[in-house]
This record gives sequence, C-alpha cells and structure tokens, in this order.
Amino acid sequence: MSKRDKFVETLSRGYTFKGEYITLGAGILGEETVTNSYVNVPLKTMNRHGLIAGATGTGKTKTLQVLAENLSDKGVPVLLMDVKGDLSGLAQPSPGHPKIDERHEKIGLPFTPKAFPVEIMSLSEQDGVRLRATVSEFGPVLISRILDVSETQAGIIAVIFKYCDDHKLPLLDLKDFKKILQYSTGAGKKEFEEAYGRISTASTGAILRRIVELEQQGGELFFGEKSFDVQDLCRTTSDGRGYINIIRLTDIQDRPKLFSTFMLSLLAEIYETFPEQGDSGKPELIMFIDEAHLIFNEASKALLNQIESIVKLIRSKGIGLYFVTQNPTDVPEAVLSQLGLKVQHALRAFTAKDRKAIKLTAQNYPDTEFYDTAETLTSLGIGEALVSALDEKGRPSPLAATMMRAPMSRMDVLTPSELAQLYGDSKLVLKYNEEIDRESAYEMLNEKIKKAEELKAKEDEREAREKEEKARTRKRSSSSSKRLNPVVKVLTSATFIRAVFGILKKVM
Repeated sequence: MSKRDKFVETLSRGYTFKGEYITLGAGILGEETVTNSYVNVPLKTMNRHGLIAGATGTGKTKTLQVLAENLSDKGVPVLLMDVKGDLSGLAQPSPGHPKIDERHEKIGLPFTPKAFPVEIMSLSEQDGVRLRATVSEFGPVLISRILDVSETQAGIIAVIFKYCDDHKLPLLDLKDFKKILQYSTGAGKKEFEEAYGRISTASTGAILRRIVELEQQGGELFFGEKSFDVQDLCRTTSDGRGYINIIRLTDIQDRPKLFSTFMLSLLAEIYETFPEQGDSGKPELIMFIDEAHLIFNEASKALLNQIESIVKLIRSKGIGLYFVTQNPTDVPEAVLSQLGLKVQHALRAFTAKDRKAIKLTAQNYPDTEFYDTAETLTSLGIGEALVSALDEKGRPSPLAATMMRAPMSRMDVLTPSELAQLYGDSKLVLKYNEEIDRESAYEMLNEKIKKAEELKAKEDEREAREKEEKARTRKRSSSSSKRLNPVVKVLTSATFIRAVFGILKKVM
C-alpha cells in the first residue's frame, strides 16, 4: 500500500462518524490536497472544548467563521467574542471568488454562499443588545475574586451582602456597592458593629479603590439592569438554525478587567442555570473566545482558578468553549489539557524563543508517521491547519494537515446601513436596551441617612429647647430672689434677727 493510500485509509477510519458532524476540509499529504479525504468533527464531542491557534494572518478568524456557520446549520447556537470587529459579515452571504472555487474544487466540496441568523451584542455604549448583570447576581465570592481582594476584605464583602439581604436593599450597580461600603463605616457604623462586628475603614477604602479601577474600565456600563438572561443565547430560527450571537468588543481591548469580569460572570451563570445534559448528540451552546490572552494575561490567580474550574465542569451542561489565540502557550496548561479539538494554523520561527515554542506546541499533538509536526507547523500556508479532534468515543483522531474550507458568509464587516437594519429587526434590542434605574441600595441608604439626619436635627432642636427652658427657669429663680418684698427683707435681715434674740434674752 502506498503512503498516499495509507493516508487516505487512516483519515477515512479516523474521521468517519455515525452521528452528525462538521466537515472542516480535506487532508494534505506533502504538497497534495487529497480530494474527498475529509477531516470531520463529530457534534457529539464539541462540548469537550477546543483551541484555534496560529500566527497573525494564517486564517484563524476564517476557521472560527466556518465552525460558527456549520454549527448554526446544525441547530447549535453560537456565541462569538469579536475583539477585532471583523465577524459581522456572517449575516450576509459570501460574494464568491475564483480562489474560493479553486479551493473547494481541491477539497471536493461544493461551495454555497449563505447568510446566517446573527444577533449583535455589546458590553459598552456601542450599538447592539446591551449585556448587563447586577452586583447581587455576582454574589460576594465572585465579586471578591474579580476585585482580587484579600481574605479579610472578602469577609467584609460577604458581610455587606448579608446586610443588604437582611434589610432588603437591592445591590444593582457599582453605585449601590460603593454607597453601602461607605455607609458601613460612616452613618451606619454603630448599626454594623452591633449586628456584624467592627468593619475597618482601611479595608473598605481598599475595596473602594478596586471598584474605582473596575469603573475606569467601563464596569459601570456592565453592572445594572436589565439583566441579560443567558437562555436568550440559545435561540433558534423557525427553520431550526442556531443564532450566531456576536459580542462586539472592539472598544474594550484596553480594558481586560471588564472583559474577564464579563466572561467569568457569563460562564458562572450558564453553569448555575443550565441543566445537566448527559450524553446528547450535540451541544447546547458553543462559545468562541477570540484574543483569549486578554482573559488569561490580566486575570488574578483566584480568577484563573475559577475559570479553570468552570472549564472542567461546564461541558456537562452541553457547553463548549473554544479559545482563539496566536500561540497555545497563551492558554494555561490546566485549561489546555481540557481541550479536545485543536486547529493549529502556521507558526513563524523568527527567533530562538519562537523555535522553542514551536517544539513545545508540536508535543501537544498525537504522533504521526505522515508528518514532522514541528516542521509542518512552520510550512503551513494560509487557510491550512493541523487538526486533532476527538472521535465519538472521545478518542483522539489522527493528526491531519488540512486544507480548510472557505466561509459561506461574507469575509468582511457589514456596512453601517446593514448593521442598522440588523438592529432594527432585533427582538432582543427591544427587550434589553431600555435603561432601568429603579430604587436600590443607593437611594434607600440616602433616604435612610436623610431620615436619620432629620431625626437627629429634631432631637438636637428638642435638647436645645430644653436647655434654653432650663436656663430661663434658673434666670427667673435668680431674679425672684432679688425682688423679695420689704417685709420679707426685714424679717430675714441680720439686724432683725439680732434684735429678736436680744428681747428673748431679757425676758429670760
């Protein structure tokens, strides 16, 4: 059997599945794209997470687009983190191109331009469905990890949440959170000490500084109402296609604290609210996190631990997480070890450090007799990748250099008028973009402080009146003693008393 025939047989055996699957492209052997030797990924194992990596310009975004399109066609909703702002074209069909036709002819797949159901979302003031959450929904543990506070300060945050629960004070936004912290060591100091013990002003000051840091990265836009319901990420169209939800993050690249805060809250809420799925044929939701280093590079140790825990557990809910980054080393090893699908585009070896990184990357893939993995990583062309997936039984499939298929949708952004049309047709924009500022802890505490101040003012006024009355009484008493009538003055005078005693002596 020739090497080519053996390669075809290996791919056929390793990438043929009974259930539903997505075709990524065709296998490459040497310089040849082996037509009809398809590299497939079973839907059943796509909740085992994945990685799309490679140097800039090697085709990572197009691979992400292809996966999102095919998932949508299979009825699986998708959530995309669009940091570079180049994914909105999914809502329009590809205009086609001779190079696309040539590529698909090599692969042996027909090319059908197609638009997909898209929902544009935003964490900031950009147009789109506004994503928000309340401080109360985060809870004290998550808030403490996001703010990266000490154990003592985390205890204070827990007390603050307990006080708000006990006194029915809604913690909705950061304004509420700051107000209750100030109240705990200010006007409410005595009340807190009696019920929960003494709270350090230095500790609340440190927490407030962390909150201000989060506010400076746009946190005040994220915390508040109306809270986004994560079930709205799992919508499908009337013809059964999954919605592709695109979160535009182009204006928060320099605000990684907000990005990681949002990601952690989203993952935590999905994990808490989604039911256990069991062994179903396809995932409930697939999330693609572009520029994944924005999460990991700026995350605290506590935050990283939380992310690692959720990555390990969330697949049981039918959720798949796919990290898109330039180098696999951007992802912590504890997370990397949980990733079932790896699509590795070309890496460039410009320095000794680059060559070392390539050798380490090659060790993450199964051994194969068809490639020198490290060498192949540097020789892949644009739109080509090394693929390693899990089969339907969870076993690693053979490593395959792959000519990736082209996206069916537009590989460019929507025009302003096309975006406006998309927003105008969105039911979620109507549902979530109304700003609500109902009475919460900030207003309630201000009212409580105002009433306390009014009560104190009345008490001070009453005490002042009482002091004034006492002073007037003493003055009147003093004045009356000075104005004794003449008879009393005579009777009480010393001369009169001596005269009386003199008479008494004579009588005796």
